[in-house]
Amino acid sequence: MRHLCLYKSEQESSAPPSQDEMAKMGQLIGEMMHAGVLLSTEGCKSSKSGARVKLDAGKFTVTDGPFTEAKEFVGGLAVIKVNSKAEAIEWTKRFLSAVGRGISEILEINEQPASR
Repeated sequence: MRHLCLYKSEQESSAPPSQDEMAKMGQLIGEMMHAGVLLSTEGCKSSKSGARVKLDAGKFTVTDGPFTEAKEFVGGLAVIKVNSKAEAIEWTKRFLSAVGRGISEILEINEQPASR
């Protein structure tokens, strides 16, 4: 089962992670790769460089960042492959322990059969 894990923080920061934060994250990423769990991981830049695209009644609206009205900011994502939701939760707890704060949403990814 593949899962998308979205990391959200209550505060958006454009500051890079500290050396300690990078070391903790590097160790966890290494453990996840060794376990064959981690498929992909990425950090996200500040919403200043982003855009929000909305479709309503056939009309598109594009709003450039930053998104100051947001209560939570997506700071990064990971795609993991595990055997159960419980296992995804355990890896996510370890991730949150490494970053020290925040929320992570876990969404199971639809598995599509290979096309022929």
